[in-house]
Amino acid sequence: MKRKSFEWWYEVIILLLAISPAVKGQSISAKDVMQKAMDHVRGKTSRAEMTIRTIRPTWSREMTVRTWSKGEEYAVVQVMAPPKDKGVAFLKRKKEVWNWIPTLERSIKLPPSMMSQSWMGTDFTNDDLVRESSMVNDYDQKFVGDTVLMGRSCYIIEMIPKPETAIVWGKLLVYIDKQDYLELYTRFFDEDGTLASTMIATEIKVLGGRLVPSRVEMIPADKKNQKTEIIYLGLQYDAPIDDNFFTLTKLKNLN
Repeated sequence: MKRKSFEWWYEVIILLLAISPAVKGQSISAKDVMQKAMDHVRGKTSRAEMTIRTIRPTWSREMTVRTWSKGEEYAVVQVMAPPKDKGVAFLKRKKEVWNWIPTLERSIKLPPSMMSQSWMGTDFTNDDLVRESSMVNDYDQKFVGDTVLMGRSCYIIEMIPKPETAIVWGKLLVYIDKQDYLELYTRFFDEDGTLASTMIATEIKVLGGRLVPSRVEMIPADKKNQKTEIIYLGLQYDAPIDDNFFTLTKLKNLN
């Protein structure tokens, strides 16, 4: 009788463990969470229009930008305004990044060393805008905690660049919403472990049929009253885009 009682309780415990949300939540890896977050925000393809506002203590300026992306390997960013920057464009094609400068009528291939440089005078880097590095494949990821942001339960994931990859940052701490896999907060650390910038994503709404943050702020750690905001004006997901769109020839003739 004691043996049967023990076996019955053992079966109950196994069943409870199988359906426990806490245990079930641990079955997903940090890499899987990052993949889901990237897939959600990127889609198979995406097209976007946005305002980028650079804010400084004594001045501010705005740009209107269009972007196209296909998977992780292809992306185009084109400046539409102000007039002096209109037509400036960037192309990511696999591991190559090119900058088209219409006033010079020439394209420049950006070396890996330039990916950490400011993009068009903003607080975002070239890498931030075109995502030359892969958040999934170029880093080792692990869970380091949980928290709540904007009423949403989030994973905290530590991202360390793999030794063989040329990465801008020494470490990232990424906060991903557990329900919708939204990247809500990211802290960027340099190679010395010093906090360099913080990215905050807010104003979550449906754009292009998906729930996404419509405002993203990049705030440098060592520059008071300075930040850059991206405000999404429109998004479209999963419309077909041919690979030939992401070429230098097309980059020069986007208008």
